[in-house]
Amino acid sequence: MNRITAKFEELKQQGKKALVGYLTAGDPTLTVSTGNMRAALANGVDILEIGVPFSDPTADGPTIQAAGQRALKAGTNLKSILKIAARLRRSFDNPMILFSYVNPLFAYGYKKLCADAARSGIDGLLVVDLPFEEAEELRKHMRANGLTFIQLIAPTTSPQRALKLLAEADGFVYYIMVKGVTGRRTKITAGAGAHLEKLRSFTSVPIAAGFGISNASQARAAARHADAIVVGSALVEAARKGRLKPFVRTLAQALH
Repeated sequence: MNRITAKFEELKQQGKKALVGYLTAGDPTLTVSTGNMRAALANGVDILEIGVPFSDPTADGPTIQAAGQRALKAGTNLKSILKIAARLRRSFDNPMILFSYVNPLFAYGYKKLCADAARSGIDGLLVVDLPFEEAEELRKHMRANGLTFIQLIAPTTSPQRALKLLAEADGFVYYIMVKGVTGRRTKITAGAGAHLEKLRSFTSVPIAAGFGISNASQARAAARHADAIVVGSALVEAARKGRLKPFVRTLAQALH
């Protein structure tokens, strides 16, 4: 059993929902971002999404776009990110996922990336802009290295396509709660709960809900219909303002 599945099983037995936290690697420097990730894991993040900065992040809102620009300016690349993961793995057993666009992974080389990622303690990949139909080359090397491919499903995904995607899902499914980019929202999108329940009827794989969740009350509300909550932009903002630890603790208390 991989670390992702084991973590969901552990939390389910305890009656808890998982807190998945996203932070951009290298923002504003590699040293600072490593410290932030360490603090997030130590204060309640169950699964860490390590964001790979990219120059054209089409799914990201202003907060994560800015974080990516700061990280790229600091010289962050996949090689340095995997070193961060290896350092974190020495101290934490929590699952860690690379959250990336496909270009950096393709440029690194899928075969080498998967081998290096597994060696560094990475458990899975979430690739924002890689269509299911074009993912087999990457997934082949992931399977060879015991890595989990995290499937994304959007509010606009048809039931027929959702069934196709869920048939191949592993680890957990990432449900995008909004039609748009990442960033804070004032309330949970209408209809998200019903869509999550529909997806749950299609699969036994845990479902994580993300995009737009920015406080404990929103996390608690979304968690009624999901097995995990993903917080990204709000976590990046909290780290930027020096409020990461208390913010993570508040989110964790809402879910745990």
